[in-house]
Amino acid sequence: MIVADSSVPLPADWRDLFALTKPRVMSLVVFTALCGLLAARSGIDPVLGFTAILCIALGAGASGALNQWYEADLDAKMKRTAGRPLPSGRVDRQTALHFGVGLAVFSVLMLGLATNWLAAGILAFSIFFYAVVYTVWLKPNTPQNIVIGGAAGAFPPLLGWAAASGSVSTLPALLFAIIFLWTPPHFWALALFVKTDYAAAGIPMLPVTAGARATRQQILLYSFVLAAAAVAPWALGLTGAIYGLAAVALNAVFVALAVRVWRNQATEPQGMKPEKRLFAFSILYLFILFGALVADRLVLS
Repeated sequence: MIVADSSVPLPADWRDLFALTKPRVMSLVVFTALCGLLAARSGIDPVLGFTAILCIALGAGASGALNQWYEADLDAKMKRTAGRPLPSGRVDRQTALHFGVGLAVFSVLMLGLATNWLAAGILAFSIFFYAVVYTVWLKPNTPQNIVIGGAAGAFPPLLGWAAASGSVSTLPALLFAIIFLWTPPHFWALALFVKTDYAAAGIPMLPVTAGARATRQQILLYSFVLAAAAVAPWALGLTGAIYGLAAVALNAVFVALAVRVWRNQATEPQGMKPEKRLFAFSILYLFILFGALVADRLVLS
């Protein structure tokens, strides 16, 4: 009778590999990239369009896998991330590294061959930016990690537009700016009520280094700047009233929630309902805003 050797790790389950790609983050990446592709109104072949979105999704998955490979030890120190495949021991680091690199190379090459090399180049840079500039350099070293690192999550609409049109213009650049400016208030709202996790892992998030009051002030400041950037496409005549009215309404709610966060004095998670509401709304905000953009562009076409 053959007895299995328990010292030899079993191959990673496909669900664990899928978890390495950060599917929740990927869903937002896919949506905003698709919106960028549709907003370009280039008449791209549906098969090539599907391939482009698939490649962008795989590139985002590669970034997530490489991020988790590098941060496995940090993830093990935080309650929010301790159950991920690497810190829980369901996937070994070498597998995660090979998986991430493989997805990155495949997604960039396939996007270049299927659409154009401008889009492929932007995808390659976005993976590098998230996996190296943000994960290795910014996140462990500066409380401004989310501010600068926000660029990593802002590439998808730019990627979708470039894949469809082979170029980049003012509107996709503004879409990039919207997500870039949205990231700090979105992520700092989360960081306020999971501050102890970041402190335990030694990650210099703004609430840890500057305190809750300063973080709330920054959330409010960025919310005003975000509102200006979000309304800019309408003000510049790049979109119509469907997008413009949605942008005004959504940002009025966003700023109102940010004001409530600014006024809140709570230091414990149970007293941070305004922060939790802003975080939840910020996700809905981006989906509705970009959905309104697509609806607006389709009506204009």
